[in-house]
Amino acid sequence: MSLAGVSCLVTGAGGFLGQRIVRLLLEEEKELAEIRTLDKTFSYEARRNFTNFKSQTVVKILEGDIRDAMFLNSACQGVSLVIHTASIIDTLGLVEKQLLWEVNVTGTQLLLDACVHSNVQHFIYTSTIEVTGPNCRGDPICNGDEDTAYESTSGFPYAQSKRLAETSVLKANGQALKDGGIFLTCALRSMYIFGEESPFLQNHLDKSLLNKNVYLRISRKEALVNPVYVGNIAWAHIQAAKALRNPEKAKHVQGHFYYISDDTPHMSYADLNYELTKELGFGIEPHPPMPLMMLYYFALLLEIVSFLLRPFVKYIPSTNRHLVILLNTQFTFSYGKAWRDFGYVPRYKWKEAKQRTNQWIASVIPQRREYLKNKAA
Repeated sequence: MSLAGVSCLVTGAGGFLGQRIVRLLLEEEKELAEIRTLDKTFSYEARRNFTNFKSQTVVKILEGDIRDAMFLNSACQGVSLVIHTASIIDTLGLVEKQLLWEVNVTGTQLLLDACVHSNVQHFIYTSTIEVTGPNCRGDPICNGDEDTAYESTSGFPYAQSKRLAETSVLKANGQALKDGGIFLTCALRSMYIFGEESPFLQNHLDKSLLNKNVYLRISRKEALVNPVYVGNIAWAHIQAAKALRNPEKAKHVQGHFYYISDDTPHMSYADLNYELTKELGFGIEPHPPMPLMMLYYFALLLEIVSFLLRPFVKYIPSTNRHLVILLNTQFTFSYGKAWRDFGYVPRYKWKEAKQRTNQWIASVIPQRREYLKNKAA
C-alpha cells in the first residue's frame, strides 16, 4: 500500500525528526499529492531543502502556532494523513510547565479536534520512551515490549505531558467522521534519537570540545539503552502510515502504541557519544564524576536550592534526579511488534547510521570550535 494521491500534514516539520520525515516522504513516496509542513518557524536551510527538492509532490510551508485552533483547522482542510511530531522536549526543566502543557497536551488535543472536524482519516503521533520510564526507582527493563508490565511513576513534567498527549491520541481512535469515515490513530514510542543535525549530540560535542575532546561520563557503562537512528524512526512513521491505509493491517495497528528501535548496539548514553566520534580522536572519561547514590543526592540538593531561590531568581540546575535516573538505568526495548503488525524493518543498518552521523559531526567541529571560542571571548 503506497501513499499515492495522499495529502499529508507533518507538524514539527522544521525540527530534527520532522525534517527527516519530510525528506523521506519526498524521496520514497513520489506520487504523494501534497506535503504540508507545519512549524512555528522554519530555518533558511529547512525552507531551501523543502523547496529545492526535485519532486512532483507539492510542498507547502505553514508557519503558525500549534495552540491556534483556527490555524490548525485551516491546515487540516483537505488532508487525509497527519504525522504529529511537534512538541517541546525538556529534560532539565528549562521550560515553564504551563507552556509545556499548552504545546504538548493542549496542542495535541486541538490538532485531534481539527482532524475530526476536517475528516482526516489517519493520525500518527510521535511519542517517547519516557512515557514508559524509567520510573523514580530506576527499575530496569531488558528487551521489553508492548506487553511488558512496568510501573510508570515519573512525575517529571515532560514525561507527564507526552503520556497525556499519547493517551488523547489513542483515545481518539475510532471516532466517526462527518463524511462517514473512521478516524484511525496510533503512536510510536521512540527510543533516544541520534543522527545528523541532532541538537543533543551537538550539545554533548560542545561540552567535549571544552573538555579537551573528552566526553563527560554522564552515565554508567552498564546502563544499557538502545538508541534509534533518526532515519529509522522517520521510516517507521511512513510504514505506519501505509499500514493505516491498508484495511487488513489497520485492524491491528489502530489504537495502539509501538516501541521503535533498530540494530544500534546496546550501550550507555555516554558510550554512544564516544562510539560516534572515537575515530575523530575523541575520548571519554573512565568514571562518572561521583558514585551514583551521591550523584542522586547532589541533584536533589540542587533542586532544593532551585526551589528556595524561586521567589528571587530563576535557577535551573545542570542536572536533576529524573535525569540522573534516566541516564543510569538499563532500559531497552524490541521493535518486534512493529515488525509483525506493520512490517517495520530498519532502513539503515548501524554501520551506515554511525558513518553518516560521524561525517556530520566531523563537518561541524570547526564551526563549533569557532562558536565556543567567540562565546568565551
